[in-house]
Amino acid sequence: MFAQQMPATYQMQRDMQRPCDGGLHVRYNLQPPQPYNLNLREKDPSLFESDALAFQFSTALPPSRSSIASTRTATSWNSVGATASRHSSVSSYSSAYSNGSAYSKPARPPLSSRNSPAASRRNSKVPRRSFQQLPQEILGCIAEQLGHVHRSVRSATCSTCHHRDLHSLALTCKAMHRAARPNLYRSIWIVGDDMKKKLKLKYGARLKQLRRTLRADPQLAQYVRELKVPELGELDLNDHAKYIDLVASVVMSCPNLERLVGFYPTYTHEFDKLSHALSTRRHLKEQVWTIAENDMQNNAPPQRRFHRRMHPEQVQLFLSYHDSWTSLETLFLHSEKTGVLERAAFAGTFARLPSLKHLSISNFDACDFDDTLLDSLPPLQSLRLQDLHGISDDGLSHLASSHSARSLRHLTLINLEILSLTVIAKLFTRMRELTRFTLVQSSSPDIPLGGLVLQPIIGSSSLEFLHWDILIPGPSNAHLAASINAGGFPALRTLRAPSDHHGELQEVCRPLEKIALASDKFSFAQRHAVSSAGSTHYLRTLFAARQAAQRRIDEARTLIRFKVVVEEDGVVNNVFLIHDFMGTVGSKISYSLVPDVLGSDDAVIGMNDLLDTRKETDCRDGCTGLWNSECPGGKKWWSHRERSRWRRTDLERFF
Repeated sequence: MFAQQMPATYQMQRDMQRPCDGGLHVRYNLQPPQPYNLNLREKDPSLFESDALAFQFSTALPPSRSSIASTRTATSWNSVGATASRHSSVSSYSSAYSNGSAYSKPARPPLSSRNSPAASRRNSKVPRRSFQQLPQEILGCIAEQLGHVHRSVRSATCSTCHHRDLHSLALTCKAMHRAARPNLYRSIWIVGDDMKKKLKLKYGARLKQLRRTLRADPQLAQYVRELKVPELGELDLNDHAKYIDLVASVVMSCPNLERLVGFYPTYTHEFDKLSHALSTRRHLKEQVWTIAENDMQNNAPPQRRFHRRMHPEQVQLFLSYHDSWTSLETLFLHSEKTGVLERAAFAGTFARLPSLKHLSISNFDACDFDDTLLDSLPPLQSLRLQDLHGISDDGLSHLASSHSARSLRHLTLINLEILSLTVIAKLFTRMRELTRFTLVQSSSPDIPLGGLVLQPIIGSSSLEFLHWDILIPGPSNAHLAASINAGGFPALRTLRAPSDHHGELQEVCRPLEKIALASDKFSFAQRHAVSSAGSTHYLRTLFAARQAAQRRIDEARTLIRFKVVVEEDGVVNNVFLIHDFMGTVGSKISYSLVPDVLGSDDAVIGMNDLLDTRKETDCRDGCTGLWNSECPGGKKWWSHRERSRWRRTDLERFF
């Protein structure tokens, strides 16, 4: 009878849950009805009339191993007498949950404490359930934050450590697996040597494994947005062509590819599989063209050479690569040494890119790119013109008046040798959304003779960052300083002038206590400056600029600007000397001599910083994964082959 009444007295519930790790969790909750009378003998004495019923009482609940052992011991001992058995049977149940042996589970609290709200919160799976209920976007942000930690400039890790951490994160539970898997394949960086000695492969060992994985699972291939392939080593022409084809096959396996970073082979005006593969990626965001010279034209006999620098079929082939790039936002056109590109190729390329926002053109001859092509530029947000001998002051004046210049926010002019300061003033006046302007050249622009001079000569109401680098001293620095003092740049906050020879621009900025860096004494520019101390040529290095600016600060401190005398009843008590300083108190402009690339002596980032691959191949101080060797996995789990700490060069930093 007691066995039939026990399910009504003790409701035994079996909750089956599926935790994040995929296992099955079974939990027994003993929930007695309220009120609960522990003295069952007084309530119903007939329940304890036999030892068999006492044994049924002790085994009616789901016991642990200790309870079973204690119950059997109590039953064998109960055979001595019925009176003792009745008391011992009840005590055996209570002892199973209170006085556990060395092999029993931890003691459970009394029922009153277990039913309290605090105990229910402790015993429930609230943290796990709350974690499961987090939105997938938050879990994705957690996985994405790993990328910022590993791939920052000052991080001591590498891409291999980043992928390993994402892999470990994906193995924690199903929810994190769904969040970490897209991040694991969204940005794939394969850095360092890619050879396999066991398989006798000179190149492409990891690339072939990646290609096999992407082809086997198309869902993984959908995740890939950014791809970094190993840089080419010393390969012959045949192996070089095979490696280009291998990279092209990996690109074809990534239908949603947006960026191919760190690998910019030279375009030789001939058909290659990599250019064709990139042309089929409709979601491509960035493209860097490194144009080489036309070997077809140079190697042809004189009687077969055509009057143009490119054959019409070559122009059409180059334009066909841009037909599907409706999402392309950043385009670089760079001539390597004597690379050529027809004017029709420039104009046709601009017309085929409706989403183009950032454009960089550099190192082309006057017969390739001149003032007439500035009129064909589409509306842009950022424009960089560098080493273009066909650009004149008149062309820049027409650019300032064109429709495409109204939306410009960043403008960079390098080595264009602008002669008139009124051209720069016109650019500032017409470009009302301009926030960043960079000017680097050797000659100093000046005001035309006979012109009317009104202050400010140049000015911009929207400019926030100004890089002004005129190598040869001239009146341009003085004109700029006078324009700043006259209120020509109300929004200007940062001024970088590496060639501020007389400190005229430093004088109009906020005073600084120290501008020299502790690492300047270890820089290569210092050794070069010491070796050329007796020469009279000008240096365009940040080390020389910081040393000159710091020298002006130290010299100003030796002068006395104010003298404060404290008197009391005609008696001088104290005299305070306030030394001079370099700068203008109350100015909102910061005088900066920090480079675009950390650790560089050149202020402005250049194409060499993008195309130079020596940092990747030379890994004398690379990452081996031992920075995390103190983890439980140990060195065997975290260590890997030494690879360089390669960092992606953001193309937006060029503007």
